[in-house]
Amino acid sequence: MTHQLPIPPHFDRQKVGDVWRVLYQQRAIDAKHWAQQYNLEPAAKDRARICLMAIDVQNTFCIPKFELFVGGRSGMGAVQDNIRLCEFIYRNLGIITAIAPTMDTHTAMQIFHPVFWVDDAGENPEPMTQISMEDVENGVWKVNPAIAYSIAGGNYMALQNYALHYVKKLNLDSKYPLTIWPYHSMLGGIGHALVSALEEAMFFHNMARNSQTQYEIKGGNPLTENYSVLRPEVLEDSQGRPIAQKNTRFIQKLLDYDAVIIAGQAKSHCVAWTIDDLLTEIQAQDPKLAQKVYLLEDCTSPVVVPGVVDFTDQADAAFDRFSKAGMHLVKSTEAIDSWPDLL
Repeated sequence: MTHQLPIPPHFDRQKVGDVWRVLYQQRAIDAKHWAQQYNLEPAAKDRARICLMAIDVQNTFCIPKFELFVGGRSGMGAVQDNIRLCEFIYRNLGIITAIAPTMDTHTAMQIFHPVFWVDDAGENPEPMTQISMEDVENGVWKVNPAIAYSIAGGNYMALQNYALHYVKKLNLDSKYPLTIWPYHSMLGGIGHALVSALEEAMFFHNMARNSQTQYEIKGGNPLTENYSVLRPEVLEDSQGRPIAQKNTRFIQKLLDYDAVIIAGQAKSHCVAWTIDDLLTEIQAQDPKLAQKVYLLEDCTSPVVVPGVVDFTDQADAAFDRFSKAGMHLVKSTEAIDSWPDLL
């Protein structure tokens, strides 16, 4: 394998928590020179094909003061994670075959946003409200009639019946209760964009290795949460009719690589759910495939809202379970050559 490379001079650790415009043309020129200087071959020639899946490294989750900044217990978790992730990409530019960033993608009228629900007074729930099956059964929260036109062709009762089915299904499958999140990752908005420093690092990799960045969009279905990029939380309505489907194409693409490295936000939600779904597919195909998955545990943080919620323990428990199933917990600062089971 290629040895670790130095960090290119354009990278500035102090800017990782900021939003700015990537200078694509200049970086393309820089990447070409970098590839020549360090004899980087096109990714198509890699003997060991390694994919880095960067989950939801978007402004909405990763930039302080944005909608759902993942601070972790340190308060600056996502920024610190992304400094390490950028440096990991640059140091291992000649080893990473492909980068697949997932992108949480939402519009306003979705089942986990405030406008979807109202109480008896017609008020929307505050962000971070949890709506239980009992809340919907007892009418504490009801579907907002005003959204039926846009979401259900005006059929309010069908939408209300579906909402009850939805929270029952979450309860039956032992999922988190329905959480009302702040409006976030809004399609077309600045929060939806990748963190500038990571976008730059991925573009640099693209140019240096002639490897197209493989963007994977998730979360646009108004009738279900979609923490995992591999499948939404609920797949069917109350009549058993499909409302969404597993991302079978992407699952197989990941499993076709010799190794899959996973980082991103948030460890307790989108990262954990994606890994869990990947593990389910692996166990159905061949449990030994778990050994090709590497979790960058220093490039991900859990959702923590001081005084409100702290998912750190749940996230750590999930990663412990993944490790026991055969996946590897690794640090971005460790040389990839030292990782166990890597081809």
